[in-house]
Amino acid sequence: MPLGKGDHLYLIDGSAYIFRAYHVMPPLTRRSDGMPVGAVAGFCNMIHRMVEGFGAEGRTGGPTHLAVIFDYSSESFRNDLYDQYKANRPPPPEDLKPQFPLIRDATRAFGLPCIEMEGFEADDIIATYAVEARAAGAEVTIVSSDKDLAQLVGGGVVLFDPMKEITYGPEDIEARYGVGPDKMIDYQALVGDSVDNVPGAPGIGAKTASALLQEYGTLDDLLARAQEIKQKKRRETLIDYADQIRLSRALVTLKQDVAVPEAAETFGLERPDPERLLGFLTQMEFRTLTARVAEAYGVDTPSAKPVESPTAAEAAAAAEGGAGALGAMRELPPLDPSTYKTVADMAALEALIAEAEVTGILCFDLETTSLDEMVAQIVGIALSPRPGLAAYVPVAHVDGAADLLGGGERVAGQLDREAVLEALTPILADPAIMKVGQNLKYDLKVLARYGITMAPIDDTMLMSYALDSGLGGHGMDDLAARHLDHKCKPIKDLIGSGKGQITFDQVAVAEAAHYAAEDADVTLRLFHVLRPRLAAERVSTVYHTLERPLVPVLAEMERHGIKVDRDILAAMSSRFAQRMAGLEEEIHQLAGRPFNVGSPKQLGEILFDEMSLPGGKKGKTGAWGTGADVLETLAAEGHDLPAKVLDWRQISKLKSTYTDALPTHINAETGRVHTSFSLAATSTGRLASTDPNLQNIPVRTEEGREIRTAFIAEEGNVILSLDYSQIELRILAHIAEIDTLQQAFKEGQDIHAMTASEVFGVPMDQMTPAIRRQAKAINFGVIYGISAFGLANNLRIPRGEAQDFIDRYFERFPGIRDYMDRTKAFAREHGYVETLFGRRIHTPGITQKGPGRGFAERAAINAPIQGTAADIIRRAMIRIPSAMKKAGLEGKMLLQVHDELLFEVSKKKAEELSKAVSILMSDVFTSDIALSVPLIVDSGSGASWATAH
Repeated sequence: MPLGKGDHLYLIDGSAYIFRAYHVMPPLTRRSDGMPVGAVAGFCNMIHRMVEGFGAEGRTGGPTHLAVIFDYSSESFRNDLYDQYKANRPPPPEDLKPQFPLIRDATRAFGLPCIEMEGFEADDIIATYAVEARAAGAEVTIVSSDKDLAQLVGGGVVLFDPMKEITYGPEDIEARYGVGPDKMIDYQALVGDSVDNVPGAPGIGAKTASALLQEYGTLDDLLARAQEIKQKKRRETLIDYADQIRLSRALVTLKQDVAVPEAAETFGLERPDPERLLGFLTQMEFRTLTARVAEAYGVDTPSAKPVESPTAAEAAAAAEGGAGALGAMRELPPLDPSTYKTVADMAALEALIAEAEVTGILCFDLETTSLDEMVAQIVGIALSPRPGLAAYVPVAHVDGAADLLGGGERVAGQLDREAVLEALTPILADPAIMKVGQNLKYDLKVLARYGITMAPIDDTMLMSYALDSGLGGHGMDDLAARHLDHKCKPIKDLIGSGKGQITFDQVAVAEAAHYAAEDADVTLRLFHVLRPRLAAERVSTVYHTLERPLVPVLAEMERHGIKVDRDILAAMSSRFAQRMAGLEEEIHQLAGRPFNVGSPKQLGEILFDEMSLPGGKKGKTGAWGTGADVLETLAAEGHDLPAKVLDWRQISKLKSTYTDALPTHINAETGRVHTSFSLAATSTGRLASTDPNLQNIPVRTEEGREIRTAFIAEEGNVILSLDYSQIELRILAHIAEIDTLQQAFKEGQDIHAMTASEVFGVPMDQMTPAIRRQAKAINFGVIYGISAFGLANNLRIPRGEAQDFIDRYFERFPGIRDYMDRTKAFAREHGYVETLFGRRIHTPGITQKGPGRGFAERAAINAPIQGTAADIIRRAMIRIPSAMKKAGLEGKMLLQVHDELLFEVSKKKAEELSKAVSILMSDVFTSDIALSVPLIVDSGSGASWATAH
């Protein structure tokens, strides 16, 4: 019965599946007789996932008819039109060639039509069937990621990318390419295709092509009116290369009238013959897939000799990563810097882009003029679509000597930056191409200044962080040495250091190309090493839900920045200077003579030589130690001079670090401060703020709180603060299973007063601020493994009294001691501890002997608590932007400071945003991870950060 309304035809691009499958499986996957079968195994897995569950009658949205279409060979009628068509394509790998007939056999074993025709490509056959079925009223789904097939979309025909599980209708095609399916032929004729060696119009990229077609309508009209085009280069190209463009159009136009060997109505989807399918899978020795298929069809699994197949972990990583990432499991070629290239023409750049479209992956790395993303200019771009193939695209190198004199001339032989970015923009936004890099937050922020977005992304720094937090650095040089046994060329070899340091645009192109291409090649190799480990070591969820999604959120937050009032800082700096002068005078009076208060050496001489205070120790240099711990101990014992010095040092630090330095960080263009948050700087998942550090502004001193008055909202807006209340104590109550604390949190009690009552035996109605303060110090101190010495310094009490407090605390809450012992034992056995969300924090010093072991034990005890708190706020931050957009809420997230999030919002919308985000922050746990105590969010708003509390 002919196809008609109600039928749904699936046309699978089998040739594309073959090459995807080849990159899915490890290259050494062979049968026991030595036959390579990796591509066959990957193909069978793909087909099984595609058709599983459809059934003979079809299901809603599924196929009623299905066929797999293949290329007959590499030659087609297009080679008669243009003898260089696909001439630059390398021959298939030797271990793939013998698998071609086996893949056809696999298709038939699944009971699917296997269609191919000499002289035609699979795309032509797909086009013929699709147009015929559409005309008959049937729906058509073309299963492929090939953009050549986009010209068929519309009128009931859609394009489905199975690797990304994305369906493209006409609107999606237009959003992706800038033109609808009806103009895709003309678009491709202009852009060309370096993979198939379709020449196109030299120098005309994707954006230009779409703009021209939108303005002139069709290719014929464009060529006819080429003389009207104002841009000389475009006009001359269209006139001089008109015949070549028309040839390109003929090459990309799919034939729709191929005399196909079978009618589409014969493609009715039927249940495979289990005996035939299992027989083939058994012959191939695919043990895992054989068992899966046998279970699906309710039959016994045939006996089969196992093939050398990937481990379960590798298979999980493969299924998770898509074909591009799956190439990660293939053997990497030797690292050979002599193969790196400098891209000096658009054709070479298009070839790299085309290679990325084949591999499904592109390593991307910017070289710029500055580490500050808010002012950095792009100098060049390093690209690598597969290990061993890396290149550098210089766009803005200048003559170094001339530049130092005040006006460097552009070095010849470079591509135009605008043209390069225009060519790269589509693939950087292409959801089917994974963009890989090291610390991609930097690249995202720089690209955003050029109006370019990049997604999806994978970040090797964050992969390493998820895998090996606590085991070393996560910079590219560290990772290359650790995983590839390779030493990268240091950047200082190119730009120098100190006063003689130059910017990257002054580096010679040849030197820059070697350095940048090496970075891209090394980063992609690291991706291939680290990505399979995520699933194998059970940290894939951490990476995919807590690390990678936070990158674009932070990039946007940092780009927005926060407004800082220069005048307030200047006035404050003057007051701090006066306060320091007053303290210096008091210190000199106590010392009996003037000296440099900022000199540790002179201070030590005053304290221990002249005043003969106890507890002095000399270091290796012979100078007395005057660190904060020494001064705090002396102050706790009632000595005024060290107490005054501590006050002086604190104000001095606030003045130099904030009131004097913050104005230098105000961006001239935005008038705001743009801090940078490091995702992999701590072992526990806590973010770290740098350039400037806005997380270490003291909040317990009057001077520290005063600094926050300089962080202000724009006119008509307010600063909104949302802060998790006592989150680490709540997590401690949960993981240590302390019923008393859990109940107190559920009832909304004052947890510090309750602790004081429990530990010191003081009734709640007789609680004093001093007793509560002591309990608060113990509560927070225990989380960090505080010692009696540390608590004594904090409370300015004798050490013996502090130890009594701690002992009574553990007696009243024995679950805390049990948690500590349990955690230390786990860390010693496994070498790491875990947060509630599965983040691993390694504890390498936990089994060593000596004083370092105590530090490692305290860190292990604290890590699950602090790490879980970090995970909670990360989860909230990741969800907030999309939730705000969905709800139509105004406002911008500005800062994350430990357990606090800052927003800027209009006064009228502040309450609405506060309620919505507070609810979201309180509800970050999933059904399989529940907290036994409520998460409470404190909120406040005001004209400044200070008044928002």
